[in-house]
Amino acid sequence: MFAPIFRAFDQIGDPAMLGVLLRSLLASAACFALLCGGSVYELHHALAAHGWIAWLAGILGGAAALAAGVWLFLPVAVIIASAFMEKVCRAVERSWYPELAAPAGARFAAQIRDGVVVGGIVLGLNLMSLVLALMIPGIGLLLGWAITAWALGRGLFVAVAMRRMSREDAALLYLRHRADILLNGAVLTLIGTVPLANLLLPVLAPACMVHVLMRDRRA
Repeated sequence: MFAPIFRAFDQIGDPAMLGVLLRSLLASAACFALLCGGSVYELHHALAAHGWIAWLAGILGGAAALAAGVWLFLPVAVIIASAFMEKVCRAVERSWYPELAAPAGARFAAQIRDGVVVGGIVLGLNLMSLVLALMIPGIGLLLGWAITAWALGRGLFVAVAMRRMSREDAALLYLRHRADILLNGAVLTLIGTVPLANLLLPVLAPACMVHVLMRDRRA
């Protein structure tokens, strides 16, 4: 069941994967620098304070932005993964499935759009899981994680499958393999909550879903 995750980890050292990983790290760093810098700037000016009060507000704002950045890393990683998905998928197919023909499924613009939509859905569900975790400690966190795992697994699988088929066919294929997809989505969601390990998610997630897709050669 966990072969797709293990295979994705096994290929991290591939030069093509390392190139994507470097770009995704730079994109992630830029996103969080903007988030932290913007939060500190807005708090500093909103309070219109001087001296130690302004600096304290800036530090608190930066800490809050950092915490929000860690919590919201998963949707950001999904959006970044959608931007580099084609490179990752091609690297996986070249290494593991060289017999495959060139992909000829949904248009690239549709894939990018779906990736952004999935990122937005995961963002909304992450915020909902935060509310649930605060309102129902323990159970709320578990429910939020399960819902996010469903959105991440289904969204990424359909996005990867659309490289080789229409959106309708990809959705039908998801129904056939949803247990496998949800299991791997749950593992990816857990990885997305672990600092440093979550930096690998933009590479691991699409690579994992390629392996899940290729379990059904009829696809």
